[in-house]
Amino acid sequence: QVQFVESGGGLVQPGGSLRLSCVASGSGFSIYAMGWYRQAPGKQRELVATISRSGFKTYADSVKGRFTISRDNAKNTVFLQMNSLKFEDTAVYYCNRISVGTTLAIGVWGQGTQVTVSS
Repeated sequence: QVQFVESGGGLVQPGGSLRLSCVASGSGFSIYAMGWYRQAPGKQRELVATISRSGFKTYADSVKGRFTISRDNAKNTVFLQMNSLKFEDTAVYYCNRISVGTTLAIGVWGQGTQVTVSS
């Protein structure tokens, strides 16, 4: 089963930027719809952004205009560019394969990467 390794998180001040990366193991990545999720302390995991196999993108309202999802199929990698970060963006960020037309994650969860927005 495909596995994911997230990286790129860190500590950043409000208004700052980070770029997250997620590398998928195995073959077949190019046909996956992929999503970035996040989970803040004490909250449920939420879907932040998705990208289809053809490159169609969707975003949660809370990040629209600030975050950009992209993918490089040759490198089995999906990215999340995060700009204008806010305190409420603090969370552990995960990527996963999603079931087409849904928000359901269907891969194995990785360890995630911590994003902390603090002054």
